[in-house]
Amino acid sequence: MNFDFKILYLVNPTKLDEECYIRAVHADKILDEAKIFSSFNEAIKEIDYIVATSSIDSKSDKKHLRKPIKLDEFNNIINDVDGKIGLLFGREDYGLYNEEIAKSDIMIKIPSSDAYPTLNLSHSVGIILYSIFNKNYFKKNKRIMGKIEKEKLSEYINLLLDDIGYPDHKKEKTKIMIKRILGRSSPSKWEYHTLMGILSKTLEKLRK
Repeated sequence: MNFDFKILYLVNPTKLDEECYIRAVHADKILDEAKIFSSFNEAIKEIDYIVATSSIDSKSDKKHLRKPIKLDEFNNIINDVDGKIGLLFGREDYGLYNEEIAKSDIMIKIPSSDAYPTLNLSHSVGIILYSIFNKNYFKKNKRIMGKIEKEKLSEYINLLLDDIGYPDHKKEKTKIMIKRILGRSSPSKWEYHTLMGILSKTLEKLRK
């Protein structure tokens, strides 16, 4: 509420008891209106752009699952997103699982000391929400492709990988890499239609 965020999704939370409301102070309305989900997949079902957060990142350019972008870069990207953005924060003790991060469009990490890189969950949430609020980056400037377009583009890219006989042992990592590239670049609707046109013509030529 400090940074004008009102929608809270919780997956299998502990009971929202009196202590929760005491800690929330004047933000109890957010707890009252919080949406409770029984599974992670159910919670992200209607999210157009999924943003994972983690203190554990990959040091290799060849490993794309936990390859984060900087907060400033993230703020520039979401300025162009047209749709519902979901910020994923994991468990206090473990964070997000790999399979949860794999379903995100991008991953962000708060710069911190190598000696002690992991932040308290509430601190992480506060820093990231402040960063977004401070830059006022939720203004919509242009039409960016939404969830349906992203899924269609991924489907065509996967078909292309199959048609060219791309090695199976590399396919899953490549799919994640392409998802990350699309997540960072936030293509517009016009760019989406251009890419789909190229992929459609390529698949048509290959199948002839």
